[in-house]
Amino acid sequence: MTTHQSFWILSTKSSNVVDSTVVYCPHQFIMKISPSPDLSTKQRLFLLVFSLLSMVTGASAQTVAEFQITKIEPAIVTTPMISYSGATQKPGRPKSWMEIETTFTWHPRLATQKFSDDVVFNYYVLLANRSAAFPQGTMLTGQVTHTSIPANQSELKTVMYVSPRSMERFFDGKIPSSVSSAIVDIGITASIQGQVVAQQSLKGTGTWWPQYQQTTGFLLNKSETPFASLNSDYYEPVKKQQP
Repeated sequence: MTTHQSFWILSTKSSNVVDSTVVYCPHQFIMKISPSPDLSTKQRLFLLVFSLLSMVTGASAQTVAEFQITKIEPAIVTTPMISYSGATQKPGRPKSWMEIETTFTWHPRLATQKFSDDVVFNYYVLLANRSAAFPQGTMLTGQVTHTSIPANQSELKTVMYVSPRSMERFFDGKIPSSVSSAIVDIGITASIQGQVVAQQSLKGTGTWWPQYQQTTGFLLNKSETPFASLNSDYYEPVKKQQP
């Protein structure tokens, strides 16, 4: 993730030599460089550039360390079979779903931050269904919003699904039997108040998804699937959508 910083450089001069330089970075700090009079102008400029690079590197490291997506794990799973009473159990054969589980962490800068709300995960799933109708494959997009994300825990989980019927739709009536035959790549971003705070790709190929046309409505969060009541303490709570 790229961090953009702005700097103001204020210099005082004596003849043609910079006596002191103040570097100001918004929301960061002010640094005053007062090199020895014996240094040449070139040496003074080197010190200035080195200081600027140090500030940018430090700011970027803080941003990256706060929120990270550490793992993306796609899998083909079958519809859960649940025993129940009080109603007639309908005959049916379990079908295959695509499950995309994501592991992430949140280490806030402020010790007083214990929970974070409205963390939005956007999923970009490029299917391996290249054909005359889909020459580049189909990119499914969807999002899920989580609440009460706890700070400083390393194995937080979120998950999204593609239903068997949707898989049949995009793969000419046949559900792929493996992840490798179903997916080209997966990209995931995490956002807070509209700002991307972390992103990751399954194959580590950078931000590739903007070049593809998005197909919405086929990625489902856990609460919209038969998996809703399973492993409720394993995944982070999903924010209920307002009617």
